[in-house]
Amino acid sequence: MAAESAPQICRWHVHDTAADVYAALVAAIDRLGHERADGPFNLVLTGGSTARAVYPRLRHLDTDWSAWRFYWGDERCLPPDHPERNSRLARDLWLDHIPLAPAQVFVIPAELGPKMAAQRYDAIVRTLPAFDLVVLGLGEDGHVASLFPGHDWGTAAAAASVLAVEDAPKPPPQRVSLAAWRLSRARHVFVAATGAAKREAVAAWRRGERLPAMAVTPPGGVDVFVDRLCLHD
Repeated sequence: MAAESAPQICRWHVHDTAADVYAALVAAIDRLGHERADGPFNLVLTGGSTARAVYPRLRHLDTDWSAWRFYWGDERCLPPDHPERNSRLARDLWLDHIPLAPAQVFVIPAELGPKMAAQRYDAIVRTLPAFDLVVLGLGEDGHVASLFPGHDWGTAAAAASVLAVEDAPKPPPQRVSLAAWRLSRARHVFVAATGAAKREAVAAWRRGERLPAMAVTPPGGVDVFVDRLCLHD
């Protein structure tokens, strides 16, 4: 099991509906993108339902896309154009629809397999300063990125920046994930959860149970965006 990480600070943003959650998330990302006065805006992307709901909206932002740099929190070990790849999802719903140079996009080369892909991506992200923003979705079991209960979350700063995941409980079993300590090295972290299926995970998190989501501990805290269906009565 991973080592203990620093205490987590959470700010819970409760909205009436999933649509309200995603609108608030888009507005918050837009605000942070504009607040970066100089230098690149380094953004870590997620996959899953959060990506499907938010990315089509983000491509309509009025912003200077040349300042944005895109990274991924995790990836499935599948061919680059496989429809289940997080990078493919982001490309289809967002990145192919905005003016970007190839050098702005840092895809995890997960088609190389977990170990080699993790080594290659570690070399890219280890020396970066703090990310400006990490966006994560919350799984029904409390996982974020590809950090799952019962697995190594990479909470120690001595751990690699990127983990090779060989036996994920969700298909496909082979994945690559940023370590919890590297996800925590961020100015802002947003986590989104919507729907009744996430209710137990949200309740466990709010009770302080040991979940992967709790291992992400940026100094400025985590902003969690949820709808009312996620909350117990």
